[in-house]
Order: sequence, then structure tokens, then C-alpha cells
Amino acid sequence: MIVEQDEDGVFAVHCPSLPGCISQGRTRDEALSNIREAIAGYLKSLEKHQEPIPPPISEEIVEVAV
Repeated sequence: MIVEQDEDGVFAVHCPSLPGCISQGRTRDEALSNIREAIAGYLKSLEKHQEPIPPPISEEIVEVAV
């Protein structure tokens, strides 16, 4: 999951492994709780429509020396 705070202080969260699975919240905790619900709903929808779960996306953090 990727969590970002916008200029209004709202936290947006998206799950790159699940395209279109996004949520938000007024606090970081609220946003994380909301994305957990969104992920559960996303997975239930895939199951209902007999669609496969997308493969995981691996990411790497690269540090840049300044």
C-alpha cells in the first residue's frame, strides 16, 4: 500500500497490486482502516466474478545520496 497526504491533510491510500483499489481518510489510521475494507471488498468481487487475484508487485526502495 502507498499512503500519501494531500495539501488539505487528507490521507489517500492505494494498493498497486489491486488496480483501482483506493481509499482515503482524515487521519492515517482512518485511511488504513478504509483501505483494508476496500481490499476485502475488492477480493470478494474477484471471487464472485471468478476472476484471479492479480500477482503481487514487488517494489524496491532506492536511496539516493545527495
